[in-house]
Amino acid sequence: MDIASIVGLLLAVGLIIASIMLGEAPFTAFLDLPSMLVVFGGAVAAAMICFPLHSMLKAPMIALKVLMNKNEDRIGLINQIVELAETARRDGLLALESKVLEIDNPLVKTGIQMAVDGSTPDVVEEVLRTEIEAIASRHREGKSMMDQLGRFAPAYGMIGTLIGLIMMLQDMSDPSGIGKGMAVALITTLYGAIIANVFFSPFAEKLGLMSRNEMVSFEIAVRGVMAIQSGESPRAIDQKLRTFLPPKQRDLE
Repeated sequence: MDIASIVGLLLAVGLIIASIMLGEAPFTAFLDLPSMLVVFGGAVAAAMICFPLHSMLKAPMIALKVLMNKNEDRIGLINQIVELAETARRDGLLALESKVLEIDNPLVKTGIQMAVDGSTPDVVEEVLRTEIEAIASRHREGKSMMDQLGRFAPAYGMIGTLIGLIMMLQDMSDPSGIGKGMAVALITTLYGAIIANVFFSPFAEKLGLMSRNEMVSFEIAVRGVMAIQSGESPRAIDQKLRTFLPPKQRDLE
């Protein structure tokens, strides 16, 4: 689980609720079902115009990935690649066939299997690079959905506010009700701002960060496979791949 995302989300929601509870207005004054429908439903409906239905159905799982994200274990990946290089150096490239099922990283597994099957380095690299681009494309689509939902939510909040103001201005016979009507009209703007800035926009930024981190791991995997296939020494591979790590992590096992 991503502790930072969970703590940040709980803290943001908690601070908003605490500020409401500390105010003089009752908490129920901030609850309005029609406003929720306009903001959330409108944002989702607008996003459905931008993206195909099958992509939108994946949005909850994409959002869940932000909370369930695990840090990339690059040191473990490098160590596994070095172990494969040692086996290939000692027993030959074909000896890696028995190790394929033990490989965790899907790119390393695919690359080693292709190398064992006799594919040329150019073909192996092309396949792995194509796979990376396909994954990156899916990542961009997921982030784009969160970005667009973050853009649409405040806009529909404003639309809801305008609708509420028009309805309020239709009847000005009772001045005592103007304040209450104005408050209800502004709730949709509040909902739009909360949904966009607590959920959608932060989730989009975290998805972008996760994608960039995963791309670094993929690059390590590709370069490791190519180095093994070219017959480089395990020590040289280890030193080459550890350049992707921050200086403080390079000496860790």
